[in-house]
Amino acid sequence: MPKLSFYSFDLPLELIAQDPEEFRDECRMMVVHRDSGKIEHRKFKHIVEYLAPRDVIVANNSKVFKARLRGKKEKTNADVSIILMREIDPDEYIWDTIVEPARKIRTGNKLYFGDPAADELVLEAEVIDNTTSRGRTIKFLYDRTPEEFYALIDKVGELPLPYYIQRRPNEIDEVYFHTIFAKYPAAIVPPSAGFHISRELMKWFHVKDVHFAEVTLHMGISAYRRIEVENLVKHTLDAEWFHVPAETARIVNEAKLNKRRIIAVGISTWRAVDASLSADNLLREHEGWTERFFFPPYQSPIITGLVTNFHFPKTPFFIMAATFGGRPLIKKAYQEAIKEGYRFGEYGDTMLIL
Repeated sequence: MPKLSFYSFDLPLELIAQDPEEFRDECRMMVVHRDSGKIEHRKFKHIVEYLAPRDVIVANNSKVFKARLRGKKEKTNADVSIILMREIDPDEYIWDTIVEPARKIRTGNKLYFGDPAADELVLEAEVIDNTTSRGRTIKFLYDRTPEEFYALIDKVGELPLPYYIQRRPNEIDEVYFHTIFAKYPAAIVPPSAGFHISRELMKWFHVKDVHFAEVTLHMGISAYRRIEVENLVKHTLDAEWFHVPAETARIVNEAKLNKRRIIAVGISTWRAVDASLSADNLLREHEGWTERFFFPPYQSPIITGLVTNFHFPKTPFFIMAATFGGRPLIKKAYQEAIKEGYRFGEYGDTMLIL
């Protein structure tokens, strides 16, 4: 039985990155070789040295939207904060949300978000259901077009930085909390392994004839949610929407058939790819919802390398990274990362598992 307690380690709080590197590809990169157990310490820009012509880099082009809204509760004028989780009814502007402070927000409450000094920048909402201890379904009382609604969300909302970044979003986050190839704003959690890919690196991929392919998977809050069960078989992630385009399937399948490396940038990318396999373990064009959560003894039939940031203990992403690289080796690598002062979290350093 795969046990949660197998994935525990002590993480010094000072190693949790609060801000991004000034240059994306200058972050540290630990290279972990599964066949030999060798561990190297490099910069991310050196990833091109580990790639050969016609290898494939697959990355997630999802984009985080300004899903956090801060506002006031009607009558009491108390401060409230919500994170927009999932759009339930686009025509009626009904969303599932996470609210704070949850104990004071009940069905029937009216909430106001935005700038009270400017009517055109105010959103009014009503809580219409309790879903979990912190979950609420809300309906925005809005009578304009969806395009205008989303534009307003972009103006009054803010990027949902993870709970461990102890500050409000700033202008730097407007640039660095997205990948340079981010296209589709619908995620709450960014595909942060892709943060490190710079425009200069993209040029090097082209020069070296390394092929770049994209998938889309919009990550939700379950990336941060604690696992409450010891038996990992009983844990599931929230369903997340993904899409694998036909061109990506073509590029990846050609590489697989020619025995080239296929490197997933981020665990979300790996999940989208392995949720789209055909019966003969080739990649197919596909879209849908996935709850895929990988734990031993799972092995990907198509992904041969993984770029992933350094994750927190007992979290789904750390478990999946250890599943890909092998738990004893990855735990050893993490202990070395802590000793060497690698940075953890969304804005942290990265690991290349080959």
